[in-house]
Amino acid sequence: MKMSKNINIAVIGLGQIGSYVYNELNIKKKDIEIKTGKKIKVVGISAKNKNKKRKFKINKKIFYSNPLDILKIKNLHIIIEAIGLSDGISKKVIETALKNKIHVITPNKALISKHGDKLGELAEKNKVNLEFEASVAGGIPIIRTIKEGLATNKITKVYGILNGTCNYILSEMEKTKDSFVSVLKKAQYFGYAEPGNPKLDLNGYDALAKIKILSSLAFNKKISKSNCLMEGIENIEFKDIEIANQLNFRIKLLGITEIIKNSIFERVHPCMVNKDSYIGNVSGVMNAVILNGSPIGESVLQGEGAGPGPTSSAIMSDLLSILRGNIKFPFGITRTKRQKPKIFNKDISSNSLYVRLEVKDKPGVLSSITKIFANYKISIQRIIQIPNSKKKTASIVIITHDANELSSQKCIKSFKLNRNIIKNPVLIRLF
Repeated sequence: MKMSKNINIAVIGLGQIGSYVYNELNIKKKDIEIKTGKKIKVVGISAKNKNKKRKFKINKKIFYSNPLDILKIKNLHIIIEAIGLSDGISKKVIETALKNKIHVITPNKALISKHGDKLGELAEKNKVNLEFEASVAGGIPIIRTIKEGLATNKITKVYGILNGTCNYILSEMEKTKDSFVSVLKKAQYFGYAEPGNPKLDLNGYDALAKIKILSSLAFNKKISKSNCLMEGIENIEFKDIEIANQLNFRIKLLGITEIIKNSIFERVHPCMVNKDSYIGNVSGVMNAVILNGSPIGESVLQGEGAGPGPTSSAIMSDLLSILRGNIKFPFGITRTKRQKPKIFNKDISSNSLYVRLEVKDKPGVLSSITKIFANYKISIQRIIQIPNSKKKTASIVIITHDANELSSQKCIKSFKLNRNIIKNPVLIRLF
C-alpha cells in the first residue's frame, strides 16, 4: 500500500513520554520531511486530563477526551499509543487502529509482552506496522538490531541490564554506602523510580516483560506465557554489596534468555557478576544488552534505557521507518512461522550461589547450617563469618559450587524454619 506524501498522526496519552513525543513531532517536521520525503501533521491528541499543566499549550481543536474517537478521523495514518496499560483502553485503541489499517507505534512493554502475538497477527493481516522499539531498553535500538541488523544470525543467548531504576539503586548503594530505602527515595526524587508504587521495577516484572519480547524476537517464537524465574532487588542490603565487593563481584539485576537443549530458559534475578566484566561496569541508569549468536559472536549495545528522551528517540526511529515505507512483520517473521516455545524446566537449572544468613552467635550454629546444605547435596566452596559481638549475632556467607535450582529453593525454605537464623536468608546467583 503506497503511502501519501502528507501523513496524519495522532498521539494518545500525554504523560511524560507522550508529551515529549508530541513536542518532538512539532519541532522536527522539516527534519523528518528531509529524511523521508513525507510531511507530517498531528491531527489528534488525547489524554485523561485536558487541564493538566504541561510544557506546551493544548490545541483544543485536535483534543479528544475519548481516545477511540481519534480513530474515526478521516485519513489517519499513524497513531502513537503512550497510555501504558497492559489491557483496557491501551489494548482497545491499538486493536481498533490495526483493524482500521492504521500503523501503530507504542513503547508499551507490558501490553506487547502480554498481547503482542495477537496484535502482531492483526497488523500482519491488515498490512500495517506494529512498532515497539521503545518497549525495550529505551534509546538502545535492540529490537531493530535483532529484526534487521542480525536477521541472518542464529542467536542463542540474550542477557543484560534492562531496568535503569534497579541499576541506579544498586550502583548508588555501592557508591554512597547508603541503605536500599534511602537510595530508593533518591531515585524517586530524580524521577528514576515511580513516586507512588515502584514495585514493578523493583520486583523484576518490568525486566521480565522485556525479556519475553526479546526472546520472541531472538528465537523466532511466540511470546512465552510460562511462569519464569523472577526475583527483584528488594531484599538486597548494603551488607551484600560490601561483601560482593570484597569477593571482586558487583550485584546487578539481569534479564537472561537462552536456548538450552532446544528449550527457552527465561529469567530475571539479581546476579553476582565479576567486577572486571563488561556488564559489571555498567552503572547508574544505563542499560546494556549482550547477544551471543553465529556468525556474529558476541554483540554489545549500551545506552540510556529510560526517560522521555531515549524513549522518544526510539519512537521517532519507528516513525521514520514507517514513513520510508518499510512495511514489515512485527516480530521479524510471519506469524505462520512463529511456533509456541518449548520452555526449559527451571527446576533442573544450576548455579553457584551466594547465601547470606543472619544467625545467633553461639556454638553449633555453623555446623547445623553446613549439614542442611549437605542434606540437599549442595557443595560449599567458601564460608565467611562476620561476628557482631554487641548483638551476639553473626553474618554467615556461603559461596557454593553449582547447585540444582529445586534443591537450592528447598534448602532456603528449610533455613526459614531454623530458630537460630534470625532473618530471611538472602540468595544471589553467581553469573
